Amino acid sequence: MMLNWKPDKHSSIPLHKQIVDYMKEKIMMGEWTVGSKIPTQRKLAAAFNVNRSTVVTALEELKAEGLIEGRSGGGTKVINNTWSLMTLAPPPNWNAYVEAGIHPPNLPTIQEINRAEFDPAFIRLGTGELSPELIPVAFMGQIIGQSYNRLPQLGYEEPKGSIRLREQLSSYLRAKGIYASPSSILIVSGALQALQLISLGILHKGSTILLEKPSYLNSLHVFQSAGMNLEGVPMDEDGIKASLIPHYKKSHAGALLYTIPSFHNPTGAVMSLERRMQLLEVCRNEQLPIIEDDVYGDLWLDEKGPEPLKAFDQSGSVLYLGSLSKTVSPGLRIGWVVGPEAVISRLADIKMQTDYGSSSLSQWVAAEWFSTGLYEEHLTQVREQLKERRQIALQTLNRHFSEIAEWNEPKGGFYIWLRILPKINTRELFKKAMEHGILLNPGNVYDVHASQFLRISYSYASASDLEKGLQLLSTIIKKR
Repeated sequence: MMLNWKPDKHSSIPLHKQIVDYMKEKIMMGEWTVGSKIPTQRKLAAAFNVNRSTVVTALEELKAEGLIEGRSGGGTKVINNTWSLMTLAPPPNWNAYVEAGIHPPNLPTIQEINRAEFDPAFIRLGTGELSPELIPVAFMGQIIGQSYNRLPQLGYEEPKGSIRLREQLSSYLRAKGIYASPSSILIVSGALQALQLISLGILHKGSTILLEKPSYLNSLHVFQSAGMNLEGVPMDEDGIKASLIPHYKKSHAGALLYTIPSFHNPTGAVMSLERRMQLLEVCRNEQLPIIEDDVYGDLWLDEKGPEPLKAFDQSGSVLYLGSLSKTVSPGLRIGWVVGPEAVISRLADIKMQTDYGSSSLSQWVAAEWFSTGLYEEHLTQVREQLKERRQIALQTLNRHFSEIAEWNEPKGGFYIWLRILPKINTRELFKKAMEHGILLNPGNVYDVHASQFLRISYSYASASDLEKGLQLLSTIIKKR
């Protein structure tokens, strides 16, 4: 339940009565459905900024009216509403429908992060997106302003997406060593939608997805919602241990491999060229298809890394994912999938059944980014700015974390994989940090065993907030 309201302490209406009216309205309007669990008295008192006794008085009045019920060990729940008190038939139990849905809910920590990220009071040390300061608003205005007379009709695009954008992408990908015709490219609403389409279109229920351990994919339920399993394969400094893949494929009936070889999320690691060659050979021998997620590939900071796996793919075994979400703007919602035409056509058909195509306006803007040359110009600028932020983060870590943590020095992307040396309770650290206005991404959302790790992002918080937040975090850990 979202509690973003507080009673008016200057009102002539008693505080407990204001709380009763607020909660009654939530129940009457169907926002708090039958079966919904009411937060604890302590949480309500904190949210409403009142004494606990005021909350107790309000809850007792709601119980007397037959709207809520408290059970030993089961907490307090909504049992009725004012509408059903006036009718013979009770309202539908929406909670039962919600719990029966096939898509599992986000992890509780992820849900808390998603809610708190929109609160400007928090310093976001884990957010994996460009800071508003780095989003190229001026370039975007230039693109739209200068190209307005070429604006298309904005009707539906063909199933694989705007042909003009796919032609631009075909040219852009050649610079990465990937030779893909427009017919082998599908435009999607971000890389996450590509994963959803793959789970629906080319895999069967019960399949197992092999992936790095830890992995961003563990923080999602995109494959599990389609009845599939995830199985982690250990990593080292060169990337996923390719030599272990045959064992994991055999013992877990692996159907495909998901990997982020360049500036891995969450560790920031870059798979070496030798390991890429080994991985391709192993997967070819095992007849194991690969999903290569390369959304961070353009964000190298020191020097270009190895070419994508797709550049060395001679058998059409790699599905390549790219996006503008990490490099230009998450709100543009434009990504792409590159692969064999038969697979791309299948995914395009699923996409048409799902949303009838990505935004025509966003596809037009994306095509302009590539055709005008502004994309490369912007990348040069954003790399310099990310490099400065990385330096601030590393310097702050050296000053305040040298005795309590270990970390990598990323060569690009957004992330530092921070290992806390003193034994910590990840959940308690997450909560304590929130109390101090810091929002973290704990390692255990990427791997259940990574409880000593944090994913630190230097891409979102301002330079001053990054330094302030890390310094405060070190104090919290030292006082644990």
